[in-house]
Amino acid sequence: MAELLFRDDAYARACDATVTAVDERGIRLDRTVFSPLGGGQPGDSGSFRLPDGTALAIVDALRDGEDDVVHVPAPGVALPAVGTRLRAEIDWERRHRHMRFHTCLHLLCAVVPYPVTGGRIGTDKAHLDFDLQGAVLDKAGIEAKLNALVAAGHAPRPRWVSAAELDASPTLVKTMSVAPPRGAGRVRLVEIPGVDLQACGGTHVASTAEIGPVAVVKIRSEGKRNKRVVVAFAGEDVGA
Repeated sequence: MAELLFRDDAYARACDATVTAVDERGIRLDRTVFSPLGGGQPGDSGSFRLPDGTALAIVDALRDGEDDVVHVPAPGVALPAVGTRLRAEIDWERRHRHMRFHTCLHLLCAVVPYPVTGGRIGTDKAHLDFDLQGAVLDKAGIEAKLNALVAAGHAPRPRWVSAAELDASPTLVKTMSVAPPRGAGRVRLVEIPGVDLQACGGTHVASTAEIGPVAVVKIRSEGKRNKRVVVAFAGEDVGA
């Protein structure tokens, strides 16, 4: 079990760590700032700085159970031995974009109050799929409400509840297709006071103002009942 520093400090960019295991999946550390793939948010990339000064590229981070992370090295690199001390550092610009989008999707849950059936976060755009139950969405209205919440500078804050408390309040799990991580019998909630409260293991910005202006770039059908709402940072080119 590793010390998952990103759970309590999403702004930690680097840490000193010791290699605890190496196998065909990748490298495990005793502590890490690398947030793994989960909940629609990509795993972090970055690098390990080894004792001799060389850098080992890390191209992905994957969850290993609830309380460990597998750091996936670039193909063909020499792997460090168990016991090696190193400096682990994430690609901060990429992570920060994920944090901004992830927090924006929490706001989108508040603006579009319907069950979430799926979602994904990228570096250029993000989306949620909603089971609208026959409702009609107003693209311009959603964008205006989102940007009002962004500009208000709400401060997301994490807190922990027991797995039993979560089971007693199933509405705290808003994404039907993703189960929140349950490390050591507890679950992290992310609350944006007065706006949104849900179970979530991802990384978020300290203030919604940090997200910056956003645009709803498209709303499209995903099956008979679902609508996909795609958001991007305003003024950026977004692919199909």
